[in-house]
Amino acid sequence: MKLNHQFTYLLLIGMKRILSSMKAQSRYKLAVSITNIACHYFPFRKEEAKMNLHQAFPSLSEKRILQILKKTYLFFIHNFIEFIAIPKSWESIKISVKGEHLLSSYLNENKGVVSVTGHFGAWEILGKWLGEYANLFTGVALHQKNKGFEKFTLEQRSIPGTKQIFKKEPLEKMYEVLSQNGLLGLISDQDAKKKGVFVDFFGKPASTPKGAALFHINTSAPMMLGVCIKRNLDEYEIRLIPVDTSTQNITLITQNYTTMLEKIIKEHPEQYFWFHRRWKTRP
Repeated sequence: MKLNHQFTYLLLIGMKRILSSMKAQSRYKLAVSITNIACHYFPFRKEEAKMNLHQAFPSLSEKRILQILKKTYLFFIHNFIEFIAIPKSWESIKISVKGEHLLSSYLNENKGVVSVTGHFGAWEILGKWLGEYANLFTGVALHQKNKGFEKFTLEQRSIPGTKQIFKKEPLEKMYEVLSQNGLLGLISDQDAKKKGVFVDFFGKPASTPKGAALFHINTSAPMMLGVCIKRNLDEYEIRLIPVDTSTQNITLITQNYTTMLEKIIKEHPEQYFWFHRRWKTRP
């Protein structure tokens, strides 16, 4: 590991100790302070996010878009602080689950479950719950350039029992998860370039990963959309929703869960990660 990557890891370990010693309210106040500084002096991908919000909500005023954007900064800064403070940040939270019976029935089929989500809400809390609920929950992620950050992230996510596979690893590893009746977790809402399928997302064609649909078609494993909505400082709501796979068509299946995700984003726009270039690839 490079020296600067080692430094990143040690810095995060130090931050974890400090943040874990703070009360939940104090960590939130810290997030507010960092948000105020970031919005004025270090506006990460601000123009990209504004453009995406205008694309998604063309009828909203510039003032309303900026209000949502500031709330989005706060949401994800606070999320990251809480992630660093795991497991301390989990001690007082309350999680309600809608659709637990669905997941139970899917696991009873003994085919595994394709669990798809997006960059929405408190996905680390979703991963925590799934990691504790299922005998095997494995998420698929991209390698991080900074190996110190990647090591810390893997350690945090493994606390509730979550496993990790990276996208460039053999596909056999992912199919093995399903063959063991495990949950295969996929975040499927980033631009997939020319390898993806184009589906409608907020009224505009968006290149979307087709892996989730392919895993279902090739294994008959049932598919669900999972999201975790933050209700307030310590209350979260997980929704597990069945994805219509009756068509057995890659594009239609992908459109089905993308439409479901869009509907939830419209309810809580400040909890979606507007900073990535979702519509970068054109048909």
